[in-house]
Amino acid sequence: METKPVITCLKTLLIIYSFVFWITGVILLAVGVWGKLTLGTYISLIAENSTNAPYVLIGTGTTIIVFGLFGCFATCRGSPWMLKLYAMFLSLVFLAELVAGISGFVFRHEIKDTFLRTYTEAIQNYNKNDERSQAVDNVQESLSCCGIQSYTNWSTSPYFFKHGIPTSCCMNSSDCSTQDLRNMTVAATKVNQKGCYDLVTSFMETNMGIIAGVAFGIAFSQVNTSLPSFLSPFLHPN
Repeated sequence: METKPVITCLKTLLIIYSFVFWITGVILLAVGVWGKLTLGTYISLIAENSTNAPYVLIGTGTTIIVFGLFGCFATCRGSPWMLKLYAMFLSLVFLAELVAGISGFVFRHEIKDTFLRTYTEAIQNYNKNDERSQAVDNVQESLSCCGIQSYTNWSTSPYFFKHGIPTSCCMNSSDCSTQDLRNMTVAATKVNQKGCYDLVTSFMETNMGIIAGVAFGIAFSQVNTSLPSFLSPFLHPN
């Protein structure tokens, strides 16, 4: 069995396996960064204990890239102990990806249950300056929405009695004065009518579903984590 052609074939197989593994690391890193940049504002606004799925993917993807290179090096060296270490690492990565996938799916189904409460609290405590208030502004501007079900939700906020509806609700900021925003009747013609609840929950459910799906898909594509360990006895250098 330990002939040069067979060893060369096994090394080629493991190098290809490691390269594919490295590519999955790049994909996970890209999806994690995309998830953080795209969903960061919404996650911080929706949940007090937000999901760590994007961070898990970023960390796992970065580590996979490093260990993918380690796997290629271990294969070229033909070191059994390195390949066994590589196989053990693959098992840990598999578990990390499962955690990210489960976290994404669980958080995806908790969105509607938590958003109504947390967004209502954010409106009631809105002051335009803190992190959650800025998140509210970002959501209202990016999704062209206002309030929870509609702009009238702002009428119960302490901020409204001093400053009116936030300018982030305006359809046209150049035609939206503070005086207009203090009058609900006038504001109706100046601000976005649609509430943010349906838009945010739909947006989050879709994108967290993508993150969770990618994590699960890559995890199960790497299910044969024992391959390097299985082949290691046959790859020791002559």
